[in-house]
Amino acid sequence: MSRDIALAKQEATRILDIVRRPADAITREERERITRDTAENFANHINKGFLQYRKSVTESGGFAVTEWVGSGSIMRDALDREYIDMLGGFGLYSHGMRHPRIVEAVKAQLDRSPQYSQEMLDPLRAQLAKVLAALTPGDIQYGFFANSGTEAIEGALKLAKFYTGKSGFVSMLKGFHGKTLGALSVMGKSVFREPLLPLLGGVQFAPFGDADAVERILASAQAVGAGIAAVIAEPIQGEAGAVVPPDDFWPRLREICTKYGVLLIADEVQTGFGRTGTVFGVDHWDVAPDIMCFGKALGGGVVPMSAFMSTPEIWKVMEPNPFMHTTTTGGNPLACASALAGIEVMLDEDLPGQAKAKGEYMLERLHDLQERYPGIFREIRGKGLLIGMDFLDGETGYKVAAGLFARNVLTAGTLTNSECIRIEPALNTPMELLDEVLNRLEDVLRHIRA
Repeated sequence: MSRDIALAKQEATRILDIVRRPADAITREERERITRDTAENFANHINKGFLQYRKSVTESGGFAVTEWVGSGSIMRDALDREYIDMLGGFGLYSHGMRHPRIVEAVKAQLDRSPQYSQEMLDPLRAQLAKVLAALTPGDIQYGFFANSGTEAIEGALKLAKFYTGKSGFVSMLKGFHGKTLGALSVMGKSVFREPLLPLLGGVQFAPFGDADAVERILASAQAVGAGIAAVIAEPIQGEAGAVVPPDDFWPRLREICTKYGVLLIADEVQTGFGRTGTVFGVDHWDVAPDIMCFGKALGGGVVPMSAFMSTPEIWKVMEPNPFMHTTTTGGNPLACASALAGIEVMLDEDLPGQAKAKGEYMLERLHDLQERYPGIFREIRGKGLLIGMDFLDGETGYKVAAGLFARNVLTAGTLTNSECIRIEPALNTPMELLDEVLNRLEDVLRHIRA
């Protein structure tokens, strides 16, 4: 595409004119154009692969489903088709879409200052760190804020190396920690790693849930003088399909890491802030990690926000030169206002308690469907509202995902990976909506059996 500044101005103004107008002032013709333009722009300016990957294009027929308005657990596309959101932005929308108290806090801060000066002390960042220090287990006290979960992982890996003076890590097979080069190095999935090798050296992998395997790696490393800085794991594996470890796994990790002088990093990007039925995933096992990473729901589903936090003992290596790790936009006032309001809502509405009760209900109903429709599910598992439905094969899984989409329910499950579909809705999703989703799921299963 050749340079055309006039076209750039025209196209920016055209879409902003629509954004600034009330929804009922946008004509059907304009909405149809937006839908056509969006698919065309993805093909020409984002990535053609998305158009084959997303059910919103491959399964929608006619006009592709183009995201437009979301509230709570309901999303409407540009043509006013309504969907029940059971995907939750992969854990982003724990509070629901556009929670009014979170939006209100962000708007109020926007009227003061959207960013910080980089020189003056910013009160919301300091206050959020204090709030998180009070919320986290163990002696976690200091934190650094960024914009994405992957950035939090990068910071945690740097901190572990900086504090221990060692370069090795132990991670988990099928684990997911992000796709920047450092985070990718500790990811346990070859499809994303292999094309970019070599990555960071000194990373070894153990099966998730197998504490004995972790100890064997640490013992061997110690025997040959290969320094291990940290063990990193998700409390419950999210991208792998809501995989819950044995109950002794996290307590054993804590014991083993202490024994070998290795730090323990908990990647709570997806499990944090109520998702699994407790405030943090490690709370299921009363474990206090050395470093914790947050993202997704931390920003309340309104402004992107992430963090990594640690203890005073570990954090002291950051004090002589606090510019060892910096960011221009991380922890900005809008994000901090969003995070603080999100934490307030989580506690006021008891989102962890809601996730626990609703998750138990969903698992019971799903296991009932598994019994009544044999030959479809391999396994159903999870904690809270992080639930995985494993199917016998990807073709069956995609039929379920596509069938739900056709019945206006948003889930994961794609043409490239449908063996496991996650159910990860807002934690305050009304029970009647969950029942409606279960009813639509059963309708899908009936059609597959027929």
